[in-house]
Amino acid sequence: MAGVEHCAALSISGSKGVGAVASNFMRASGLRAGAFTPQESAAIADPALDLVTLALASVRPTNFTLSRSRSASMFRIKALLEQRLAECGLNTSMIARQAGLSARYLNDLFGEEGTSLMRYVWRRRLEHCAKEMTDPRHAGDRISDIAFRWGFNDSSHFCRSFKQHFGCAPREYRLRR
Repeated sequence: MAGVEHCAALSISGSKGVGAVASNFMRASGLRAGAFTPQESAAIADPALDLVTLALASVRPTNFTLSRSRSASMFRIKALLEQRLAECGLNTSMIARQAGLSARYLNDLFGEEGTSLMRYVWRRRLEHCAKEMTDPRHAGDRISDIAFRWGFNDSSHFCRSFKQHFGCAPREYRLRR
C-alpha cells in the first residue's frame, strides 16, 4: 500500500467498518491459531493481510489516498490481475483492454503506488511463487514448475528476479522456510 509509512500510530476502530471485520478476524484467528494445520495457517495469511491493508487505507491521511473512483478502478484492476497472473503472455495492453481503460491510465494508477502495472504483476507472481514454495501442499513440486505455473517462461529470468526481490535464490529460500 502506498503511503503506509503515514499510517504509523494511527488508531483503527475495531467497532465499525472494515476495522471491525479485521479486528474480529484477527481475534478469532489468534484464539484458534494452535488448532490450524500449516496449510490452514498459510491459507488465512493473505485474507488477514488484505483486511489489515483495507483497515489502514480507511484511516490514512486523505492526501495519500486515491480518489474514490480511482480506488475503485485500482481494486477492480488488482482483482482482474489476480485472476490472470498465471498467464505468461499477460501485458499492459491486455489488461487495459479487458478493464476498458487506457494503458497510460493504468500505469498512472500504479505510479501513484510507486510502481508500474507490470512491475506489480512481476512482484505478485514472485510472491505467489514464494508462497507455494513454502506451502507443504507443494513440497514435492519443482521450483521451475511453480514458476511456470505463475506465468514465468524462463527459469533463469525467474531465478534472477526472485533473488533480486527476496535476497536469495529460490532453492535457498525454500530450504530456509
